[in-house]
Amino acid sequence: EILDGIVERIDELHQKHGAIDVVGWSLGGIFARELARVAPHTVRQVITMGSPFQIETPADSNASLPYRALRHLHAPHLEMRVPAYVRNDLPVPTTSIYTRADGVVRWADCLNHDTETSENVEVYGSHCGLGFNLAALIVVADRLAQPLDRWQPFQVHRSLRGLFPAAPTFRVPAEHANG
Repeated sequence: EILDGIVERIDELHQKHGAIDVVGWSLGGIFARELARVAPHTVRQVITMGSPFQIETPADSNASLPYRALRHLHAPHLEMRVPAYVRNDLPVPTTSIYTRADGVVRWADCLNHDTETSENVEVYGSHCGLGFNLAALIVVADRLAQPLDRWQPFQVHRSLRGLFPAAPTFRVPAEHANG
């Protein structure tokens, strides 16, 4: 039901403005990804923040202990099972913004598979703070400012490197080290 209403609204926006960017935070990011899956012609790119689209069951969440403790209060339809296809790659460019200190979702459940049009950008912060986290907003603004049909991975400007955790060190594969 929720997704039907979102698809209808996105269709209206697409007719007026062309393909749109969809940004979703937490569960909103899962909705954003599903929208891109069911109506890819309407979506230019998807940006998620702290969205656990790789999660399989509520037990996989960092919030699983309180979830289980309060299970007797849940409505029967609240039992969540995420279908396997939700974890598949999207047909549009995708940026996932995540934090290892999330506290609500496991950060690894927020990661895109490595493709030419997907990326994962780590920021410092908490799950509940992602919507007003300076580094996350810089990434969102950068992604939205990209020219149409010319998606490129996010590059941290030298002056902003302190806002982002250090990237892993690139190591040249052994067979290319001396060549």
